[in-house]
Amino acid sequence: MNVVSFRPEPEELSYTFGGRPAVGKVRPGTILELYTEDCFGGRVQTVDDLPSRVCEFPYLNPVTGPFHVEGAEPGDTLALHFIKITPARDWAVSTTFPHFGALTGTHTTAMLQPPLEERVWRYDIDLDRNVAVYHARNSDFSVALPLDPMHGTVGVAPAANEARMTITPDAHGGNMDTPELRAGVTVYLGVNVEGGMFSIGDGHGLQGHGEVCGTAVESAMNTVVAVELIKGWPRRGRAWRTTCT
Repeated sequence: MNVVSFRPEPEELSYTFGGRPAVGKVRPGTILELYTEDCFGGRVQTVDDLPSRVCEFPYLNPVTGPFHVEGAEPGDTLALHFIKITPARDWAVSTTFPHFGALTGTHTTAMLQPPLEERVWRYDIDLDRNVAVYHARNSDFSVALPLDPMHGTVGVAPAANEARMTITPDAHGGNMDTPELRAGVTVYLGVNVEGGMFSIGDGHGLQGHGEVCGTAVESAMNTVVAVELIKGWPRRGRAWRTTCT
């Protein structure tokens, strides 16, 4: 069994699918042990670190990769088997933003109420108890929420030499934000370019069915994934997810 560990330096993080050289080559059958940053690149650490002050657009939602899979070519499919997803730090964050998310008016959806304020919540991650502890900002209320780690973003390079922001979902995968993408799940991604060039990021300690406030419990992750190549089986349309048995 070939096991490869990779922890990117900050300058090695990618903010697009496509348009980047591979950080490494792997053979089909490789087990990858990866570190992924949270959607803020670890810059939002306290409730006073407002993303508008500590982050720079478009350098959001970094992913680890891309990885070139030997033998992968258009018309094939990558099967990424997620074996283990574990929060890499003892804290995580979530935020609200003006004019972003389903709880507030946006540039495409007008609402009558004022925009939400920009606010940060910090969670304590307790792996021994398997919980994320939420702390209210305006009271002493707190509650322990069961962890259900997953990845919001996984994908391959798009076709036709395109480069797409990691925030964008499409046929190549990308920022899908589905809570189904947890350990024990296989993601099938159609190969568009030689090597496939897949990347993974945007870890969430837990998330409902979509990021209603615009974020989830955003967490850096230590992730173990097995890479399989299915030759001659093109996967069309959006990325296909299925739970392993």
